[in-house]
Amino acid sequence: MNFNTQIKGTGRYLPEKILSNQDLEKLVETDDQWIVERTGIRERRIASPVHATSDLGLIAAQEAIGASGLKPTDIELILFATCTGDYSLPNTASLLQAKLGAGTCGALDLNAACSGFLFACSVANQYIRTGMFKNILVVGAETLSRIVNYKDRDTCILFGDGAGAVVLGRADENSASAILGESLFADGNLAELLMLPGGGSKMPITKEVLESGAHHMIMKGRDIFKNATRTMSRCSTEVLLANKMTINDIQWVIPHQANQRIIEAIAKQLDISMDKIIMNLEKTGNTSSASVPIALDEAVRAGKVKRGDLILITVFGAGLTSGALLLRY
Repeated sequence: MNFNTQIKGTGRYLPEKILSNQDLEKLVETDDQWIVERTGIRERRIASPVHATSDLGLIAAQEAIGASGLKPTDIELILFATCTGDYSLPNTASLLQAKLGAGTCGALDLNAACSGFLFACSVANQYIRTGMFKNILVVGAETLSRIVNYKDRDTCILFGDGAGAVVLGRADENSASAILGESLFADGNLAELLMLPGGGSKMPITKEVLESGAHHMIMKGRDIFKNATRTMSRCSTEVLLANKMTINDIQWVIPHQANQRIIEAIAKQLDISMDKIIMNLEKTGNTSSASVPIALDEAVRAGKVKRGDLILITVFGAGLTSGALLLRY
């Protein structure tokens, strides 16, 4: 017997410190108008030096668990999507488990960069559908400010810190809520378009690596733009066709909050009004795996997203990864 998967609760956390475009003008050769015209971003949040990714995820997780009506000990599995974990090991999900007081439930990190939250939801859905678990906490959290080069205007204007979370659980028998379909995609042949060269087994941190700046993120923006719009649109179309739906059936589209121009291009390719697009990047920037759950929680708590709404989530990230998730909230 297969069960349906329902979003039982959502949560988010954004650090207090704001890094505005005007602040960036003092760090790198750029200006507010240039940033807004090219990205739609006006400010982003920066984590306190004393806070790690798990600390951001903790607050978002507590909000999501509270909204679900469950207790931390009701969580049977934690999936933590991040590319900026606290350590290379142990995994950040285990650290979060301890901070939450979630007993000895399973705890696992997933890294698909900006696509990580959607990929983690897909994994959680399989566990719940098959009956292995009833309640799974999925967190997307990042401290991207720790890997951004604030001398590189092509990247430092884009990224911010934050966390979002959902509790996914077995839907009630009479509930229409369900994850209806998923489309997951990756093309490792294009991995060099967005990467963090230093710090892994390929290029361990050395004095030479630090001096070269290879411990910072690098990106080929134009190629990323082209691939993001193409693959996000393709995955979205695939999941709609598989469920015999059209974009007209959808109440809300929640895209990865990377760049306003990317989002507008996707809306045009899907032929959907921007009025149905949930977008908050103006005040958050690109928070990678945290961007979708942050936007979802904002929309839920603002009363935009209501029970029964059909939602299409579409994402893109380093890897190059992309995907789409169709659900009835």
